[in-house]
Amino acid sequence: MSGKQSASRQNREPEPGSSFLVEIGTEEIPARFLPSAISNLKEIAAKTLDEYRVGYGDIKAYATPRRLALIAGGVEAVQKDISKEIFGPSKKVAFDEQGNPSKAATGFAQSVGVDVSDLKVKMKGKAEYIAAVIEEKGVETKTILPEIAKKIILSLHFPKSMRWGNGSLHFARPISWILALFNNESVQFELDAIRSGNMTRGHRFLSPASFQIKSIDLYMRQLENNFVVLDQEKRKNSIRKNIAALFDDPVLQPIIDEELLEMVTYIVEYPVPVLCSFRAEYLRLPKELLITVMKDHQKYFGVQDSTGNLVNHFIVISNTKSENAETVRIGAERVIKARFDDAKFYYHEDTAKRLEERVDSLKVVTFHDKLGSLYEKTERIMSIADFLAEKISPSLKDTVSRAARLSKTDLITGVVREFPELQGIMGKYYATHDGEDSEVAAAIEEQYLPKNYGDRVPKTDTGAIVSLADRIDNISSFFSIGLIPTGSEDPFALRRQAMGIISIILEKGYALTLTEIFGHALTNLRNIHPAEKTFENITGFMEQRMEFILSSMGHEPDLIKSVISLSSVLPPKLITARLDALRKFRKDKVFPDFLLAVKRVNNITPKTPLPSVNPGLFIQEEEKNLHSAYVSLRDEYIPLTESEQFFEGLQIFSRITPHINSFFDKVMVMDKQEEIKTNRLALLKEIWESVSLMADFSKIQ
Repeated sequence: MSGKQSASRQNREPEPGSSFLVEIGTEEIPARFLPSAISNLKEIAAKTLDEYRVGYGDIKAYATPRRLALIAGGVEAVQKDISKEIFGPSKKVAFDEQGNPSKAATGFAQSVGVDVSDLKVKMKGKAEYIAAVIEEKGVETKTILPEIAKKIILSLHFPKSMRWGNGSLHFARPISWILALFNNESVQFELDAIRSGNMTRGHRFLSPASFQIKSIDLYMRQLENNFVVLDQEKRKNSIRKNIAALFDDPVLQPIIDEELLEMVTYIVEYPVPVLCSFRAEYLRLPKELLITVMKDHQKYFGVQDSTGNLVNHFIVISNTKSENAETVRIGAERVIKARFDDAKFYYHEDTAKRLEERVDSLKVVTFHDKLGSLYEKTERIMSIADFLAEKISPSLKDTVSRAARLSKTDLITGVVREFPELQGIMGKYYATHDGEDSEVAAAIEEQYLPKNYGDRVPKTDTGAIVSLADRIDNISSFFSIGLIPTGSEDPFALRRQAMGIISIILEKGYALTLTEIFGHALTNLRNIHPAEKTFENITGFMEQRMEFILSSMGHEPDLIKSVISLSSVLPPKLITARLDALRKFRKDKVFPDFLLAVKRVNNITPKTPLPSVNPGLFIQEEEKNLHSAYVSLRDEYIPLTESEQFFEGLQIFSRITPHINSFFDKVMVMDKQEEIKTNRLALLKEIWESVSLMADFSKIQ
């Protein structure tokens, strides 16, 4: 084939209708594996086709519990040609003095299949070598698709894989069949004794027989005719739409939990919602308990009225035809009754004993083998909470102390042991049942807020204080025994808890500093080795989280770096207020000159201590003027920063710029007389220390 023909072939448009289908039929794959499997399948397919130089248009991936499917459209019929350059021996070795090829050159030419006369001399590094340019023509795509399909399947990875029978293949679940087509022709290969072909299977129960796929275009329609909705988005939309269609009464509303919707989408191949009911007496149980039983244990959707109160209906997403709805309903109602009876039993057992009576039982529950029991943790939480209450709102100390004392008692109740995700929520119900103060009850639930970054923070100050105390203790405790998060490991979710601490303090506007809260928390712990290093590690860790939060709020990286060193000794609200002022000041026309001037001050100022400025040692007018201007501006600037008028303070202090410039233009700082030099440096150091109360301007671009 000529070079012109080759170029033409490589540049042509993909043939319309050239498509590639692979379906991997399996035993039921866990729903939680499938969303990531879909993206994984698309990425691997694209990477593999690129690796094999096969052009393609779009790639779509689908998943149901029993199959993973890939459809690549616009697949080119022939591989792309490539030109490879292979280097051989050096020019000195390849040719003699007369320029004739040596045995090394002829041997190299033979090994790569070219004539010696076709060898080229090319630079490689700093020397010349002979090289062969190999033109590799692309083969027909259909001849390499078996290899491509096998590689795609073998490259898929899952959170857990298994091996079955006598084979060596690992996959999420045993593979039952493989369907592979290219342009409606079967792609033949074998994988661990499973032969690919043009056959697939329908719904396990509604259409279990194998059937032939003759056309990729008809593939999804044929599956639907056999009760399999392949497209996960179509299944999800169908579930949402058909649930809504169950209700013609505007008073009743399905509780569409998006996480549950995602889950059931990957549990069924042919979704049909069925409306069921349960006895109204169960509505006396806490709403969250009933919803948790329905959602987490049975994958059922709850139903509520227009005011948000739960009603005695629920929705099952069946994997069968609507004609079977009555059978589904009877079975689901029988199962939910048994589950609700268990929940009712645990709830009544739990409410028979007050939370206060459970406090001593925390002594026999281990929090961590190096950190003692839950009772000891509770005591640490109480100590930190009392300290925080004194700082935030002394009138709340009794309420905070009571909430902290009861904060972990619901962890040893029957319901929470059975449904750990209800920790705090059940504590609130039990505290209310016991007649505890409403804010104490609310705080027991709110101690776990925010659950992640961006989640809501506690509404009540009592809840916020207990939540802070719990998280502060967790970070202090685990750091004290050397269990510090690494790049890939954070088993105790300390990063998330650190973000929670900063989020609460910021949103509530508390005047708390990281230094004081962790300094107090570490006094509750024994055997810290070494205490000073632990404190340093904690503050560094918290600064990193603060930096992330400030960045997510939209603050510029250089401005964040200029204030981050203050984040341990100043309340977070003062850090964000400084950033807001710096951002605004940056737009002021005086900013560039001021920044340059104070950077000049910093560049010459020593980091070592200096004596106080002695005005009597000033000689030149420029240094006298600078000192006089500095004292005058400082006396205006400091009160403004203390009253949190940071932008106004910067505007005032920026008036020092011409005096700094005049000083550097006319005054030799490094005077031969030591005391003159030291006095000038002391003046500059005072100026820098004053401006550094706002930020480290050396970090600002």
